[in-house]
Amino acid sequence: MSMSSEHDFEPRIRWSGNLGSGTSHYKAYRRDWSLESPGKPAISCSNDPLLGGDSALYNPEDMLIAALSSCHMLWFLHLASNAGLIVHSYVDTPLGTGESLPDGTGRFIRAQLRPEIGLAPGTDVSCADEIHGRIHAHCFIARSVNFPVTIKARYFESTVAD
Repeated sequence: MSMSSEHDFEPRIRWSGNLGSGTSHYKAYRRDWSLESPGKPAISCSNDPLLGGDSALYNPEDMLIAALSSCHMLWFLHLASNAGLIVHSYVDTPLGTGESLPDGTGRFIRAQLRPEIGLAPGTDVSCADEIHGRIHAHCFIARSVNFPVTIKARYFESTVAD
């Protein structure tokens, strides 16, 4: 029986929205911040625009749904490779649905992953669908969220990377 192992993730979050008077009042500061990790490019971020953030920057909600989608994609590619399926392209436009309550709190209530996947001609699509059904048993992010995640995959034949 193998023992579990822990591993740490330690990004740095740096607030950059001090306009000179800190958080002296609600409109005195920007909701901008950066995500930083040694050896990686910084990502400029902000709050959700509904909460005063900059719509041109990624917000925590974008990043959570993107993390969920990319984790699913990486497991799909891995399991497809193990199964002998040839994937030429993978593009997802995931949809995360949140709710905001009158008291100002909010949460995600569901997410749908909507990958469009280019497969080698003659690929058994039912095998690809079966792989999608197994991924959430593996995906670190999917196993960590408390809202339902569904997959609505579309496939097309492809002979080269799209």
